[in-house]
Amino acid sequence: MSSWKHNYLRASSSEPLPVVIIGNGPSGICLSYLLSGHIPYVKPGTIHPHPLLQRKLAEAPGVSILDQDLEYLSEGLEGRSQSPVALLFDALLRPDTDFGGSMDSVLSWKQQKERAVPHLVLGRNLPGGAWHSIEGSMVTLSQGQWMSLPDLQVKDWLRKKCRGLRNSRATAGDIAHYYRDYVTKKGLLHNFVSGAIVTAVEQAKSEHGIPEAQAPSPLFQVKGYLTAKDNSHQPFSLWARNVVLATGTLDNPARLGIPGETLPFVHHELSALEAALRAGTVNPNSDPVLIVGAGLSAADAVLFARHYNIQVIHAFRRSVHDPGLVFNQLPKMLYPEYHKVHQMMRDQSILSPSPYEGYRSLPEHLPLLFKEDHQAVFQDPQGGQQLFGVSMVLVLIGSHPNLSYLPRAGADLVIDPDQPLSPKRNPIDVDPFTYESTHQEGLYALGPLAGDNFVRFVQGGALAAASSLLRKETRKPP
Repeated sequence: MSSWKHNYLRASSSEPLPVVIIGNGPSGICLSYLLSGHIPYVKPGTIHPHPLLQRKLAEAPGVSILDQDLEYLSEGLEGRSQSPVALLFDALLRPDTDFGGSMDSVLSWKQQKERAVPHLVLGRNLPGGAWHSIEGSMVTLSQGQWMSLPDLQVKDWLRKKCRGLRNSRATAGDIAHYYRDYVTKKGLLHNFVSGAIVTAVEQAKSEHGIPEAQAPSPLFQVKGYLTAKDNSHQPFSLWARNVVLATGTLDNPARLGIPGETLPFVHHELSALEAALRAGTVNPNSDPVLIVGAGLSAADAVLFARHYNIQVIHAFRRSVHDPGLVFNQLPKMLYPEYHKVHQMMRDQSILSPSPYEGYRSLPEHLPLLFKEDHQAVFQDPQGGQQLFGVSMVLVLIGSHPNLSYLPRAGADLVIDPDQPLSPKRNPIDVDPFTYESTHQEGLYALGPLAGDNFVRFVQGGALAAASSLLRKETRKPP
C-alpha cells in the first residue's frame, strides 16, 4: 500500500481527505478517473448529430464539459434514462447509438494534474466491484459497447486481448477484467483500496479533533477494516469532507420470508449452484434444482443449470403472460437466450407433458415452506398445495442495497422516508445536476443508489458529482 494511502487509513490520522468514494464498481471507477485530472473537452470541429446540443456546445468552445452548466446542456435531451446528466454524458460518449449508429465520441480527454482532487476509493472486491462475483461466462444484458468507461472502448480492449463481442454483448468475466485493467491503464490504482469493509460513516463534530477553522462544511468520519489474505482485520478510520456512496445493490439478496429459508440447501446467489457443481453435490442424476424468480438472474440460473444438464423446477408468482415480465421488454434479436427461457416458461407447466427435457415451470405458484428433507411446498393458482423434492433451492428475486454503515441505514436520505430504499422505486434523493444528497450536504450517491441502473448511464452521475466536487475545491480557501 502506498505511503499516502497508509497515512490516511491509519487510525490516528485526522487530516481530512477531500473525497472518499465507497464502492469500486463502474460508478466509483468513472468518478476516480474524473477526479484524477482527466478533463473532457469537445473535439474541435466535431459536429454533434443532435442540433440543439450542438448549438449549445458551440457556444463555449474550448471550455471543459466539467466547467459548463450541465443543466443547460442537458435540457431537451431524451432517452432511456430519467437522469438528464446521464443522457448528456451518454450523448457525448455515444452520439448516435440509440439510432444504431457507431459515431465516435465527440469528447477528447486532457490530463490536467493540477486539477486532480485527492481521493480514496474503498471497495470490498478488486476494482470492478460486484462484476467479480458474477459467473464469468454469463453475457451482459447491455450491449458490450455500453459497458465502456471514458476513453477506453470495450471493443478496443477486447481486440487487443484477441477476443470479441458475442452477439454485440460481452461476458461478465471479460467486463470484470476490463474494469480492473482500466484502473491500471488509466493510472488510478494508487487511489484504490481493495478488501475495505466500511462499518460506519458519521458526520463529525469539532470536538473530534478537527479545528473548526478547517471545517467550513460538514466533515465525515469513515470507519471500517481492511481484510488481509489471511482473513485478519486491520481497522481504519479517516476523515473526509465529502463522501460518495457507490456501492450498488448486490449486497443483500431479497428473501421470501417463509419458514425453512435458512436451511443449508436454500441459497440466494447463483454462485451457490456453481459451487455445488464443482463439489459434485449436484449433478444430472440429482433431484431437480428449484429456481424461484422470473427476472434475469433467475433466467441466468436456468440457462446455467441447463448447460450442465441439471434438472430444473422453475417457480414464479406471475403469469407467463404478465406484460410486466422483463422478457417482454427485451428485443428478441439481441437477447435470444432470455427469450428462449421465456418460451420455456410459457410452453411448459409441471402439470402437462414436457416439451423440454429436464425443465418444469410453476407459473403463479407461491412458495410456502422449505422442509429439512429437501421438500418444497407451494400454493398453486387454485389455492391447493403442491409438494416437490429438490436437491437445492436458488431464491433469485432481486437484491437490496446494504447501507448499514449509515445512520438508520440511510432511511432518512431516500425520496419517501416512509418507504424502504429501493433503486427502482425509492432511491436516495439527490440533486439531479450534482448528485449530492438533498438531505445531507457533502454526501453523494451514484449508480443504482441514485436510481441509475445501467453502466451506460451511471457515468452521468459521476460527471455531475465530479463537476460539483471540482467547484468545491476551487472555492476552498487556501
